[in-house]
Amino acid sequence: MTTLSRSRGAGETALVSDPAAYVDPLIGTGRGGESVGEINNFPGPAAPFGMMQFSPDTEGSYAGYQYHSGKIKGFSLDHASVGCTAFGDVPLLPVAGAVGAAPWDRTEPFTHTDERAEAGYYAVTTGGDAPVRTELTATTRTGLAAFTFPAATGGSTQAQVLVKGGGSLAGARKADLAVTGDRQVSGSVTTGNFCGKGNEYTLHYAITFDRPFVAHGTWDGTSVTAGADTANAPKAGAYLTFDTSRGRTVRAKVSMSYVSVAGAQANMAAEMPGWSLGDVRARTRDQWTQALRKIRVGGGTTDERKMFYTFLYHSLMHPNTFNDADGRYIGFDDEIRTLPSGHTQYANFSDWDTYRSLAPLQAMLFPRQASDMAQSLVHDAEQGGWWPRWPVANGYTGQMTGDSSVPLIASLYAYGARDFDLKSALKYLVKGATSVDHTPGAYQERPGVESYLERGYADNDAVRGDHSRVGASVTLEWAIDDFAIAQLADAAGDKATARTFTRRGQNWQNILNPATGYLSPRGADGRFQDGPGYRPPPQGTFGQDGFDEGNAAQYNWLVPQNTAGLIEAMGGRTAAAARLDTFFTQLNAGPNQPYMWAGNEVDFGVPWVYNHLGQPWKTQQHVREIATTLFSPTPDGEPGNDDLGAQSSWYVWAALGLYPATPGTADLTVHSPLFPRVLLDLPGSGRDLDIRAPGAAAGTPYVHGLRLDGRTWDRTYLPRSVVREGGRLDFTLAARPDTSWATGAKAAPPSYRTGEHAFLASATPAQAVAAPGGEGGTLTVHGQRLGGTDRTLTVTAKAPAGLTVSGDRRIRLAPGTGSGTAQLTVKAAADTRPGYYALPLTVTGGRGTEPVRSTAIVLVAPQGGVVAALAGAYTGTGVAADGNPAEGDFDGAGNSYSREALAAAGLIGGQQREVSGTHFVWPGPPAGRPDNAAADGQTLDIAADTRGARRLVLVGSATNGDHQGTATLTFTDGTTAQTDLAFGDWTKPGGGSGPVYGNTVVARTEYRNTPHGKGEPVYVFATRPYEIPDGKQLKSVTLPKDGNLHVFSLGLG
Repeated sequence: MTTLSRSRGAGETALVSDPAAYVDPLIGTGRGGESVGEINNFPGPAAPFGMMQFSPDTEGSYAGYQYHSGKIKGFSLDHASVGCTAFGDVPLLPVAGAVGAAPWDRTEPFTHTDERAEAGYYAVTTGGDAPVRTELTATTRTGLAAFTFPAATGGSTQAQVLVKGGGSLAGARKADLAVTGDRQVSGSVTTGNFCGKGNEYTLHYAITFDRPFVAHGTWDGTSVTAGADTANAPKAGAYLTFDTSRGRTVRAKVSMSYVSVAGAQANMAAEMPGWSLGDVRARTRDQWTQALRKIRVGGGTTDERKMFYTFLYHSLMHPNTFNDADGRYIGFDDEIRTLPSGHTQYANFSDWDTYRSLAPLQAMLFPRQASDMAQSLVHDAEQGGWWPRWPVANGYTGQMTGDSSVPLIASLYAYGARDFDLKSALKYLVKGATSVDHTPGAYQERPGVESYLERGYADNDAVRGDHSRVGASVTLEWAIDDFAIAQLADAAGDKATARTFTRRGQNWQNILNPATGYLSPRGADGRFQDGPGYRPPPQGTFGQDGFDEGNAAQYNWLVPQNTAGLIEAMGGRTAAAARLDTFFTQLNAGPNQPYMWAGNEVDFGVPWVYNHLGQPWKTQQHVREIATTLFSPTPDGEPGNDDLGAQSSWYVWAALGLYPATPGTADLTVHSPLFPRVLLDLPGSGRDLDIRAPGAAAGTPYVHGLRLDGRTWDRTYLPRSVVREGGRLDFTLAARPDTSWATGAKAAPPSYRTGEHAFLASATPAQAVAAPGGEGGTLTVHGQRLGGTDRTLTVTAKAPAGLTVSGDRRIRLAPGTGSGTAQLTVKAAADTRPGYYALPLTVTGGRGTEPVRSTAIVLVAPQGGVVAALAGAYTGTGVAADGNPAEGDFDGAGNSYSREALAAAGLIGGQQREVSGTHFVWPGPPAGRPDNAAADGQTLDIAADTRGARRLVLVGSATNGDHQGTATLTFTDGTTAQTDLAFGDWTKPGGGSGPVYGNTVVARTEYRNTPHGKGEPVYVFATRPYEIPDGKQLKSVTLPKDGNLHVFSLGLG
């Protein structure tokens, strides 16, 4: 087959003429590695942005098809490359032989031997010894299946088609169907609960066969009723029996609608009037050819062209057509509405994933469709009252964190989608960014936005994602979102709103901890967590506390709107480049390691940070490494979940040599193209973007020169006009880096610095210890210059009664890094009552700069005692108030002890209790502060409290099952001993049988706090007592290393 053609003159690189020929829908249908697992692309046919994705579902896949499975459950109507269970509605399964006793659970074996997938067509054989060949094709709203059964034996009628009406991947709340006459089945299914968010949608369908069935029946999920015409149950379904003695192939047309069964039938009449699978297949193939020809590449290897066009194909699957052929659709208010002629309502926006790379690509290539996508979001907001986050069908889900359809629509606008109601969009964007619906159970666009407006950051205790508290990542995403609102407001002529949200776009600064150089979560009191910015997440968790699906090292680069300001805040180019070099020593590390995670959207833009650092050759190197080592033309050929085209679109940009730098703007940053020639059709202007790079190949990633429309271009970004007006780019590439190209002061992509703070400041540790009348505690106040010119900052401390503060109050900022510190000593008078004290700190700069305020906590307690030692060892917050359960996370899943339930069981913060002949103090830090030590080798120096002590117990519990370790005891004479540090699980010790390891129950509470309310009872234990030998005084206790062992207190007697 010839798929290349000459274009624009002899001697030029031939451009692909039939891009659909290179599409392999089986790419990305397998596993993306250990970090995420499934990629979740589907191999079945669909039209561009179609309502229907007619595709097989395999056993063991939550999103539909898993290449490495060996059994098919059915061929269902809708799919998406999601990260949660979704869609897979109304599977059809052809089988030979008896229906069986439980057809709703039936599967059929298959292999890949004769499986075939292409744009608009899929075929596979199922059934083992009784093979059935299935062929599928689809239009926008309708599918056509041809089931070829094995030859009938003895005139038997053994061909069955099972219609699993309630077989949705997420299960169905209700389903009904009706068999009409001898050729038709229709029905509806209500399902949803995407990622556990409680949303619902109802899908209606109609199926027509090309020949009469000779028998039928239905089922309800418990039994099969022969001859029945209807079923109404969550697992409702039907079987249809065909006589194949005079023809082995049975064809079925199936159509869908979110309006009604009549709508589905009308869609079928409009899009599928005939029965020719070949004709429909050819028409859909032609649609894909026209869509994929928006980008024509020349040169490259066959595999590279195959990958490029398959990933572009995946990039044009979602969002999905939601209206019927007559323009009707069901709105967010559950009312039937009708679109103006020529427009489409779209649904299923995976915004957190797709705003970064997919939305700009779609708007640049398809501005008309992208305009309708934007208007669809406006419709959703107008009908539902709030701007949607991750909308599925006609419902809110609020999935993921951030308000990410905001930068999505802003990028659609920036890249050419202008035909939508901008003023209405802006109205709802501002509403969601400034207010919240307090109705119980109501959708929350920005949960916690009121405290965010007050503090300038998201309180880590108040916002939670699917895996952990997410205060830092929410702050970063909302800063991007607000910057995007500012861009739209400016476009709409609303200068006041633009100014307000421009300032809010710099709120990322409020979580930059100068003590660590990391963007870090903060509590309601303004304090950062003690310790390093990146800390390895506990075993069994998916990311670091404060971050959604990632960690501080990965999120630390998520300031695309002001990368230059971020670099300055990190100590300048040299310091930032060193950290970035370390970051790229791994390319797909997963959520818990401090390295690049190419399979997750947060890190999509990080390779281009080098363009801001004056080292663009490293951008070119790492983009090419990722594209050539983590992507491949195989089922396992993506580094993570495709997320409705997000991952695929990243590859498309990587191959083009361009990347959208800043959400909400048309800023394109540059690396190197993979192909010698690329021609982009820009329908918004009727012009082309012509990219030429003679010699481009996988092994020549380095740019040695670039010309834009014939003139030398020594910058790593392009003018915004290129997005709409096109132009010509001529790259000079080589196999070795050019460390001088585009490294000048003006070569970096734009950073938007209006509204920056002049400086940042923080204090460490967040909790100092001072002994009454004795040794004082030390506080280090860290300063970092940002947008200002200050050389010296001044610290003011307002000490409460009983405390005094001394030391040099000046922070001298170094000329190069802009950082500096001041050391303060906090002392407590002899009569100061032990406990926790707040120490307000204010750091001021020169005239016209805003001061930075924070609060340190001072623990007044004897030095060398149990309370002080434990306070220094605490790592997590395991106790939370019933009214604010988010302030605690004991097990990494958001569950915690209830402060009120503990008090009812006798454990009150700061008060002494007795157990096993010892006395211990239950911790009582301020709300949200650490109160337990996850065992990580900490040494507790406690000699001040152990004179005369003859017995020791440790008080705590285990998470994620029973856990046993060994603590090391050191005595004042230098000798050591060992004792068990072993606790039963806090919820089900001994697997539910009761205390283990000789534990004593200190308390049992009637419930624990969960992210969704009250949970099961939980325990606090004391270890088996250790008897201290006569003549020995205990000096210290060293904990083992097992993060599932948690110590709250230590008892001596």
